[in-house]
Amino acid sequence: MPLPVLGEQPPAPRPTIPECYGDVCITCSDEAIPVTIVELLDDDLANVDTGQSIEVVSIALVDAKVGDTILVHAKEAIAVVRPDAI
Repeated sequence: MPLPVLGEQPPAPRPTIPECYGDVCITCSDEAIPVTIVELLDDDLANVDTGQSIEVVSIALVDAKVGDTILVHAKEAIAVVRPDAI
């Protein structure tokens, strides 16, 4: 960025892109949410029941089936919760 000419006002600062701050992510509260798979879709996607609505998430990183409880972070399944692990 060029320096301002003497007497000229410096350019306004660029707007910042929201980012995570402190212990909380602004998009997902930095939590993995348990949901239940209700339907498998094409392209490694699944409809899941969040307890409040049905949402589409990616299951590309896990081996899951209908009825499984998965942990989802930022619309991506990151783990399958096995009953024997509880």
